Amino acid sequence: MSTPREQLIELIEQGVIPEEKIDTALTVLKIVPNGKKWQAFIDYLLLWLGGLALAFAVMFFIAYNWKDLGRFSKFGMVEGAIVLAVVAYCKFAEDSIASKVSILVATISLGVLLALYGQTYQTGADPWQLFFNWALLMLPWAIVGRFSAIWIVWIALINVSIILYYLTFRGLFGLVFSSESAMLWIIFLFNTLALITWQLLATTWQWLSEQWAIRLLAIGSGVPLTCLVLLSIFSPQEVVGYPGLVWGLWLAAMYYIYRYVRLDLFMLAGCCLSTITITISFLSNHILHHDDAGAFLLLALIVIGMGSGATLWLKNIHRESLS
Repeated sequence: MSTPREQLIELIEQGVIPEEKIDTALTVLKIVPNGKKWQAFIDYLLLWLGGLALAFAVMFFIAYNWKDLGRFSKFGMVEGAIVLAVVAYCKFAEDSIASKVSILVATISLGVLLALYGQTYQTGADPWQLFFNWALLMLPWAIVGRFSAIWIVWIALINVSIILYYLTFRGLFGLVFSSESAMLWIIFLFNTLALITWQLLATTWQWLSEQWAIRLLAIGSGVPLTCLVLLSIFSPQEVVGYPGLVWGLWLAAMYYIYRYVRLDLFMLAGCCLSTITITISFLSNHILHHDDAGAFLLLALIVIGMGSGATLWLKNIHRESLS
């Protein structure tokens, strides 16, 4: 089912709505935000920025006055911020913006508390443990909160934990993987599994259907895989597995799902960008053996041609979706 915006564009292209009535139609269909919508947007924006500012203010205040504050003062401030945020979440309506801001502030403050604990008592823990414990402790809040941003923070913490764990104990990865590509493979597999799970659950739980969150997960899946293919082009001895084959299957799956099952031009544009990047990298690795101006010119023309072709293809798909 097409949106009011798409229906309006179709009527304008058919000449049903004259040019002088377009502004009126935009206002009547509420496509152009009115004064109340702008006011609501500014209210929500200030609420989000205010909540994040409070959370980071506690962290920076403690860091700046580290020598002047006692350990009990530091812990009291952070724990007080967490308690107040949790109380605010319980006070406001479950699906309100204020409750979502409160649980996000509590989540950030929890990370500050863990960092403060590790810095105060010098536990000797590795950096990855901070982020992993942060993700582990915030998991109940993510389940209860039913908020996409909280789950994105959780997934981001797991990604950081994987990276830091690999940098600390890369020898353990050598039992399964034998090169620097191990971390990229693990991040790709985790984010791809998260993307698939999120996309399936979004059909049941409406609060998971935020497009920005799904697109972030797709970026988290596509970027490490693209890096793996680039690594196999320039340093094939450092790559294990078959990133080119996996990339081809991933590209085909993304094209089929977001072209025919659930149309999403952002996803298709990401696939085009990945294809252009890998194609140009492959060609440059084979033809740029010397400072040949002709080779650089050829690559520039290929980039322009592929970029223009991708743009026309995406515009045609968008036009087809409106018809």
